[in-house]
Amino acid sequence: MPRTGVVERMLVRVLIRYWRRRDPLPPRELTFSPNPSDNVQMTMNLIMPLADSSALGKARLVQALAGAVPEVIAGLNNTQIVHNGRFVLVDDNLLMFSVYDGDFGNYIRDFILNIGEAFDVILSFVSDPPPLPVEEHPDEFIEWVRVHDAPQLAYWDIASLNPPDDRDLAKLPRRLVLGLDRDPNAQLFSYLAYPGVSAAKIREALGMGW
Repeated sequence: MPRTGVVERMLVRVLIRYWRRRDPLPPRELTFSPNPSDNVQMTMNLIMPLADSSALGKARLVQALAGAVPEVIAGLNNTQIVHNGRFVLVDDNLLMFSVYDGDFGNYIRDFILNIGEAFDVILSFVSDPPPLPVEEHPDEFIEWVRVHDAPQLAYWDIASLNPPDDRDLAKLPRRLVLGLDRDPNAQLFSYLAYPGVSAAKIREALGMGW
């Protein structure tokens, strides 16, 4: 393939469109395993584009989030399935990362029950919010979160990829390219320790204390 910049990018776009039609990826689904250990420490990477990404708009969001923090913390504690969670501003997006146990749909329903009102406030700053209030539209909110959740890179095992010797497109797995074309935001790698048991519980069981 020519290494002429513009020509290469045009050819790649045409090739990806052709691949997309000829060999489409199956729909992305979140599955729940009957094996409980498979459903421990699941990740959610929620990407919420901001309606106003200026410094002023972000300051208003931070102020509103600060007022909702006590309710969010109390609600997440009440779910008893969340390991950790955090809100992050990146470019024009508000991101919420969390690690939880169990089924995705049930997690979001617990989310709605415990911090739905606080999240309504946060979603008022998002450019494409789901129907509000979320407590009255749970199914729509679950679907909205699913669409905005950056998925684990499930269409290829990243551990099996080796750095290529050059930029030869033929050496890139087709489904990897198609996956990143469909999901430009993706979780590439995660490390999770102490499956199902917290470090605090392990130290307590061993009599080590803190």
